[in-house]
Amino acid sequence: MAGCVFCGIVAGEVPAFRVVDTFDGVAFLDTRPVFKGHVLVVPRTHLVTLADLPPESLAGYFGLVRRLTVAVESGLGAGGTFVAMNNKVSQSVPHLHTHVAPRTKGDGLRGFFWPRTRYADDAEATAYAERVRRAVPDGA
Repeated sequence: MAGCVFCGIVAGEVPAFRVVDTFDGVAFLDTRPVFKGHVLVVPRTHLVTLADLPPESLAGYFGLVRRLTVAVESGLGAGGTFVAMNNKVSQSVPHLHTHVAPRTKGDGLRGFFWPRTRYADDAEATAYAERVRRAVPDGA
């Protein structure tokens, strides 16, 4: 969809630190991560909310999200992950996307308060994307 930044990333027209690019979706680093290594997973087609995702796409899309939770945890040595999705309210980009953020005990994330951080530079972001990419289980 014209003007959608996530569609631009999927099409390769907007630069992003890609982690995975599959038939079921594309995963890339959030530019304003809760914690470094925070990944966004988006379907390849422009859909706004979860209700718009066709039932036949659920297994593939959420299978990709599941693989990314494994990759973020193992690739970054995280204690776990926080997986979230907004639908309309608080959805900064109106394109279906799932957040997969690394978690560690005592990291300060409480409830739905999302502190944001930044990567020092593109090299650091590239290194985080690569760490997660290498840890994606087969099938992604």
